[in-house]
Amino acid sequence: MVQRRGMGSSRGFGMGRIIVALIVAGFAIISYLGTREENPYTGETQYIGISREQEVAMGLQAAPQMAEEYGGLDQDADAQAYLDQVCQKLITNSVAAETDYPFECSLLADPETINAFALPGGPVFVTAALFNRLQTEGQLAGVMGHEIGHVVARHSAQRIAKQQLTQGLTGAVVIASYDPDNPNSARTAQMAALIGGLVNMSYGREDELESDRLGVRFMADAGYNPNAMVQVMEILAESSEGGGQPEFFSTHPNPENRIAKIQEAIQTEFPDGLPGGLVD
Repeated sequence: MVQRRGMGSSRGFGMGRIIVALIVAGFAIISYLGTREENPYTGETQYIGISREQEVAMGLQAAPQMAEEYGGLDQDADAQAYLDQVCQKLITNSVAAETDYPFECSLLADPETINAFALPGGPVFVTAALFNRLQTEGQLAGVMGHEIGHVVARHSAQRIAKQQLTQGLTGAVVIASYDPDNPNSARTAQMAALIGGLVNMSYGREDELESDRLGVRFMADAGYNPNAMVQVMEILAESSEGGGQPEFFSTHPNPENRIAKIQEAIQTEFPDGLPGGLVD
């Protein structure tokens, strides 16, 4: 004779899942809050779950694979030397020099994909497709200053900590909502994972705007006119006309929305006007 599981037993299993879920969620939150620290270079309070040494190791390990995805390193030695010169000015004349990150700026061979990005701990990249669209040294400084800002602000490390928190909370939702007797409960778990991903993406957008603000500061410190960053946004907006969106837009906010923020950052940083002699 087959015995059916009683309602009391079912409720017991349900309560057990909720208790386990609360433990998992509580551990995730406590672990996240325990990583709180202040970034000495930006003044921002952050939640960071890895050390600077781990950041550097992660960046160095990932750099070759990331370069390969964009056709490898560009073989134009003159273009790479030009990129190195601009990056060196940005790094040595700003707080980036105080971080001791082993910055390395690399030109990637991809002639089609318009993008620039930074890895944890110092590796910074720009594709030939974007590099070749830039018209002035200041515009290149705007792109690279923004990416160097990501490294100084430790945005990758922040996102790792946030993803760990999100994974913990999502896991708690899955545990609490899953019912082996109800196949539809799996859909709830999938929605929790989707929402978690959207939360992390929204944090990334804020990071992009902060890097714009840092880039403005780094550019001026290095002798570049930060208005050149506005010109970069205009170039990117033009590149999106007549078809597909550059890959740059998949991780960076829309250029039109950023122009106003960049102009606001310039006004905040230099309320009495920009100093003279800046390179455009």
